Amino acid sequence: MRYYDFVMAAFVAIILLSNVLGAGKVAQVWLPGVGQWPFGAGILFFPVSYVIGDVLTEVYGYARARRVIWAGTIAVLFMAFMSWVVVALPPAPGWNNQAAYQTIFGQVPRIVLASVCAFWAGEFVNSYVLARMKLLTQGRMLWARTIGSTIAGEGIDSLIFYPLAFLGAAGWTSELVLTVLFTQWALKVAWEVVLTPVTYAIVGFLKRREGIDVYDRGTNFTPFAARL
Repeated sequence: MRYYDFVMAAFVAIILLSNVLGAGKVAQVWLPGVGQWPFGAGILFFPVSYVIGDVLTEVYGYARARRVIWAGTIAVLFMAFMSWVVVALPPAPGWNNQAAYQTIFGQVPRIVLASVCAFWAGEFVNSYVLARMKLLTQGRMLWARTIGSTIAGEGIDSLIFYPLAFLGAAGWTSELVLTVLFTQWALKVAWEVVLTPVTYAIVGFLKRREGIDVYDRGTNFTPFAARL
């Protein structure tokens, strides 16, 4: 397991950075025939966590992927708690950046709850589907497993996050929530398709260097466990 800890570190880092740097900014891009199209900046990097989740399950198996998902979940919860504490601390006299600091790092509890629940459920669905499909395909058609598991995992992620975070919120109609939900889901799945060659390269490298290729026969697929 020479690379397992590095893959875990990459997964947790992307989860944290996507929440800190990407979640709060709305960017826009010009699309031919559409014009300027706004999107959440976090979508550029958050789907990479699903690619890494695919790599973990494909190479190391569901049980080890489960430990990494729990590590990511605990890290996000601690980040939310730390952000709340640091923002709530009274600023020193003469330090005039409290408003900007709160804008960037202050988190709405409802959105934090939605983010954690959606991430946890989506990542476990992604890992479970990929592990099951690997058994069904006998290890063939990696592209179908990675894309299929992402369709399911990102679908659950979006179905939980957007209604829980924004349904009934000021400025968010039910129609807008559904539009954003399906748009973001489609874009995340498209990212998985685009990154398929990268996934193949990483999986091939790790299987050769680690000398393992785990099939989850007899695995207990409960998410509420830590045993390997």
